[in-house]
Amino acid sequence: MNERYVHGYDPRESVRLQDQASTLVELLHSDTSYPPGSRVLEAGCGVGAQTVTLARNSPDSVITSVDISESSVALAMKTVAEAGIRNVHFQQADIFNLPFEPDSFDHIFVCFLLEHLSDPIKALRALKKVLKAGGTITVIEGDHGSAYFHPDSEAARQAIQSQVELQRRAGGNAMIGRELYPLLRRAGYASVRVSPRMVYADDSKPELVEGFTKKTFTAMIEGVRESALEAALVEEEAFEKGIRDLYGTAEPDGVFCYTFFKAVGVNK
Repeated sequence: MNERYVHGYDPRESVRLQDQASTLVELLHSDTSYPPGSRVLEAGCGVGAQTVTLARNSPDSVITSVDISESSVALAMKTVAEAGIRNVHFQQADIFNLPFEPDSFDHIFVCFLLEHLSDPIKALRALKKVLKAGGTITVIEGDHGSAYFHPDSEAARQAIQSQVELQRRAGGNAMIGRELYPLLRRAGYASVRVSPRMVYADDSKPELVEGFTKKTFTAMIEGVRESALEAALVEEEAFEKGIRDLYGTAEPDGVFCYTFFKAVGVNK
């Protein structure tokens, strides 16, 4: 895999991923659990932000979590160890060249990975090879095209679009959430079902305003500032105003909405 992770691997990004995971536990993962004894592959575990919840929801399953980044795997191991979790094994691996035998896993879990790949169907087919017949794959992705907010702001939309474009140039797709159904079908999975999961944050939901509007989404857009300016995707003044306006949606009269998509398919 030669795609570049557009958000980078610095400590600030690790914190943002942890904030995102803790804020969205109920929305994204309340209905994800596996039977005792199940062998589960978490593909693209990153820094382990989702691994903790995955393991806690299925304490009697055996989870193998892989990522191509050695430094991310090291951070994930630390995160899981500090959480006192014992049913996860980590391994550095490339999902396009997995070091597992066919039919090694009962279930596969993929969260915020496909958006960074230039060939998500190839990745889904590679994962299918190590999944038992009748086993399931669960895929969760966001879609930046679903972001809308009050007060509206052209500058904020320009800032968001600069991140979308940077991810496209890096080989990914920040609006892949809407494509999960056809992607899984084309990769050969059956009984595919997709459920949209909307984050709606206003002043009556302070935990979402803080955890998602500020610390997850706006922090993510703010984090590509240097790359966006260097690529001349947006004027500096417009980008800075866009970030201010995104933070403005977290004020008492502000509203922020964003939709994630969760898909489940079966290896036929």
